[in-house]
Amino acid sequence: MSDIATRILQSLAAVDVERRRRAAMPALAARVDALKAYQQKRFACTHASLLAHPRYGRAANFFLNELYGPQDFTQRDAQFSRIVPALVRLFPADTVATVESLAAVHALSERLDTAMATHHDDAPPTRASYVAAWQATGEPAARTRQIELVMRVGAALDRHTRSFVLRASLKAMRGPARAAGMGALQAFLEAGFDAFGAMGGARDFLASIQARENALATRLFDPAAVAAATGALAPEDVLNQLP
Repeated sequence: MSDIATRILQSLAAVDVERRRRAAMPALAARVDALKAYQQKRFACTHASLLAHPRYGRAANFFLNELYGPQDFTQRDAQFSRIVPALVRLFPADTVATVESLAAVHALSERLDTAMATHHDDAPPTRASYVAAWQATGEPAARTRQIELVMRVGAALDRHTRSFVLRASLKAMRGPARAAGMGALQAFLEAGFDAFGAMGGARDFLASIQARENALATRLFDPAAVAAATGALAPEDVLNQLP
């Protein structure tokens, strides 16, 4: 098996480890679910203008639901694992690199979600408790890496949608993928291609998301952020991007 296939499968295995850990600790699993739901609301708040934008709304919703959502992706990941060797063998190197980035951000996100949940109580997340949980992880570099990987996936989707052959091939795979039990993975890929293809170029869209996410990440790990989150905030304060 190739090195990149091994790395993809290692990322998916890391996701499975997090799921098993939570399954053995129902209270932890409930806190992770609550934090995931809060983070989806947070993304919607931070990027409300993009979600409402006629050009960018579809891609923003793809990010919201497929990368920041609280959905259970167990079925998709299982399908993903089954096809990794064939995917690496048959698809162009750039496409395989995109898959590697997607698997890596998935694994990192699941690990960080668990870490945050271990520093949160059973109460519903609030602005202050969310900031405190992020700070307690002590991993600003991991959050920066997470944003970088998400941007890499977005930039790759933008490149791929410009390939007529690749888009046509993906649609042609729809029937065979469903017949092979890979419908969830196929639906994810098609949603990404369609959302980014409809934009006609994602540079400004991705730059806007990256700037806002980096600004919020910097503020989240500011030692004064918890105190600020519980007090009066200036309208321009980035913590107002938290629900």
